Amino acid sequence: MTDAILRVADIAKRFAGVRALADVTLDFPGGTVTALMGENGAGKSTLIKIINGDYRPDGGRVLLDGVPLELHSPADARRSGIRVIAQEPEIIPHVSVAENVYAGALPRRAGRVLDRAALRRRMRADLERLGFAKALSPDTLGSRLTPAQRQLVEILRALTTDAKIIAFDEPTSSLSEHEAEALFELIRRLREQGLAIIYVSHRMQEIFRLADRIAVLRDGALVGVRDAADTSEREVVRMMVGRDLSAMFAREHAASDQVVLQVRGVTTEDVRDVSLEVRAGEVVALAGLVGAGRSELAGALVGDLPITSGEVRVEGRRLRLRQPRDAVRAGVGYAPEERKAQALFLDGTVRDNTSLAVLDRLRRFRFVRRAAERALAREYVDRLNVRTPSIEHEVRKLSGGNQQKVVLARWLARRPKVLILDEPTRGIDVGAKAEIYHLIDDLARSGVAILVISSELPEVLGLADRIVVMQRGRVTGELDSSSATEEAILGLAMADDLSRSGHGGHE
Repeated sequence: MTDAILRVADIAKRFAGVRALADVTLDFPGGTVTALMGENGAGKSTLIKIINGDYRPDGGRVLLDGVPLELHSPADARRSGIRVIAQEPEIIPHVSVAENVYAGALPRRAGRVLDRAALRRRMRADLERLGFAKALSPDTLGSRLTPAQRQLVEILRALTTDAKIIAFDEPTSSLSEHEAEALFELIRRLREQGLAIIYVSHRMQEIFRLADRIAVLRDGALVGVRDAADTSEREVVRMMVGRDLSAMFAREHAASDQVVLQVRGVTTEDVRDVSLEVRAGEVVALAGLVGAGRSELAGALVGDLPITSGEVRVEGRRLRLRQPRDAVRAGVGYAPEERKAQALFLDGTVRDNTSLAVLDRLRRFRFVRRAAERALAREYVDRLNVRTPSIEHEVRKLSGGNQQKVVLARWLARRPKVLILDEPTRGIDVGAKAEIYHLIDDLARSGVAILVISSELPEVLGLADRIVVMQRGRVTGELDSSSATEEAILGLAMADDLSRSGHGGHE
């Protein structure tokens, strides 16, 4: 395969008079992974959509091997050898994985009848070849796929065609560690085959692990391109936000002696005998690998999953958690990992979503006092610096970071005693991360007891006063932030595996 070069030259785009891209010129060479980075709103998605034919540029051209492309639709891009792996793939719910992957190119007998046996054989061969045989079954219906599996289906659609350029938009946002490793290995193989890879991610560790080059956009303009081997995370962050965020974890530790959340011997279907405490003004992080049971524990603490034994107390009072409403009434707030699926009404406005947890306080008789609701929404939009045209703007149209701020605004309005945050910065840019870290610090200093679940070890080490580590549904250890290291956390997160490995060495 020849190493095709995709080039965008002097690309400009405006929406309703607002500049999205300004004369961006950038090459994406074959046999190279080019990371495209920038804060939300920097222009990354707009550029990808122009390359994919979703948008027509107001100026400039897209060229492949020096030849200008006429991209009026994604179909034109696909015919040119360009494939974009969407962050939220479109899956046909009532057909199989194999039919989703090969839609439009299904094998048929006698020209009309679907050859299911041939389709299944082809799908299994591709799953084996690409390293995803254990993650997907050819016969699973689209409606039964997990978010991670939906992402894999979108990736397979691209890789089973004759692609020259593949753009990955936050591809690991819903993948397990094992699935992400398989994807990284696949990207390396594609690079060796000469494909041009465009990789969009907010995860610095991924970028420096995979990328050959890093291109940074800010406010619709190309700030610069750096060889990954010759730059640093700090330099990339400075390019992205125009300032140094090295102090983004500068917390004032404000933990008191008052225990607010007390968990004693909690056991569920996925969690075994978990005990922990969180004090007023304290940030406790739950660390562990995928499948450790952290989100399941959070679900139990907020009344979403049944507790079979053990107890949960808030300020000494035992809670009867039969449904999430019981936790909310006891002063427990919860921002789940899947904010779009579990926390937000995407068709609702910023106002609707902000006031949701305090409608009981805004009612007069049976009616919500709209003036009070609007005043509350404006207060928290201003306080959290939510970037939205108005409080009547649909939440689905906000960036990931601003959507997360709306979720947090809801709970701030409720004034919780305990706040549980599951992956609070997942899929948001570094500037929004810094704002959310400062918000967590402010909440802790105001006396809120905060339990944070995070898979990013630098985030765990930077935010937490104490770190509780889980593996396979149980607590394997606890570390104080002053002495914790990434190696110590991973050692506790893999305690059983390391123990078995050690025993095996002596046999």
